[in-house]
Amino acid sequence: MSAVSIRYIVNDVGVAIEFYTRHLGFEVEMRPAPGFAALRRADLQLLLNSPGAGGAGASMPDGTTPKPGGWNRFRIEVGNLTAFVADLKGKGASFRSEIIEGNGGKQILLDDPSGNPIELFEPRR
Repeated sequence: MSAVSIRYIVNDVGVAIEFYTRHLGFEVEMRPAPGFAALRRADLQLLLNSPGAGGAGASMPDGTTPKPGGWNRFRIEVGNLTAFVADLKGKGASFRSEIIEGNGGKQILLDDPSGNPIELFEPRR
């Protein structure tokens, strides 16, 4: 079975590394060039590319360039979402909304420094 990874396009790989390692518990697996890094958190590998860096950052044949943002995201489960969010807000993190409660639990969308969303989730107990 092949490894599965998520790739995010980010404006600045160094800034993204600092965000993911400092706030979300990722570790740097490798950073062979300024425009690319591979991070890991448990079984999740997160690949970060700057636009124009390597094949993943290359422009499409029509000239469209990769850019950060959108609504696709990965989810990180946390034990106490309210406390986790308060801590991140105290550190200047940016969120798309306040905490939303649903049938399965509570969630909020955290933006990385480039505007890529990360869903923080606390399941209903």
